[in-house]
Amino acid sequence: MIAWELLGRAPVPGNDDVLSLYKRDREFSIRMGGCEIMNSRLHGSEEALAELACARIAGRPEARVLIGGLGMGFTLAAALRRLGAGSRVEVAELVPEVVAWNRGVLAHLAGRPLADERVTVHAEDVVRILKVARGAYDAVLLDVDNGPDGLTSRGNGWLYGHGGLTASYAALRYGGVLGVWSAGPDRAFVGRLRSAGFAVDEIRVRARAPDKGARHTIWIAVRGASVQ
Repeated sequence: MIAWELLGRAPVPGNDDVLSLYKRDREFSIRMGGCEIMNSRLHGSEEALAELACARIAGRPEARVLIGGLGMGFTLAAALRRLGAGSRVEVAELVPEVVAWNRGVLAHLAGRPLADERVTVHAEDVVRILKVARGAYDAVLLDVDNGPDGLTSRGNGWLYGHGGLTASYAALRYGGVLGVWSAGPDRAFVGRLRSAGFAVDEIRVRARAPDKGARHTIWIAVRGASVQ
């Protein structure tokens, strides 16, 4: 069996976490504390997150989208495919090395989405952006951890709590969409989404398209409009 090769490490600003990038043949893996948080072979559900959310706003000619977490670029690439030429997609990525990896060794995986002129990268925590945004976005997509009940970094907990969901609601325009990826379902989180004012649709998708791999959960939460 081909051994994994360590390509790089990156400290996560603000805490003691460290991301590690590995390669084995044509497969790439990003890990934190021994836990794999992203694999280049398993990106079907990350793409589904963007496709399901952006399908709701595809008719808006100048849609503005915020993505929390760059990963390997698959969510970003899927959003760009769904959105029009006049759209703008902002990516909040806390770890500068992850952006560098996506411009370098990982760039080919998702088709070099960072080269798209519609994309702006913010080297900061998505939490900081959400705390000050008011009616700025048509969609907010969050794929920053393994979900509300599977955190690998405690610092991400705010996003899934009342404060984070209230901030996400305020950051969206009327009829805007909050899309959240999770490794599994969470009834309590659905309740928190509804308490924040969202209409919620829970969708189970496979990790590998078209119908392979583990089942992951995506929540499509709409501000001020019923889910169709």
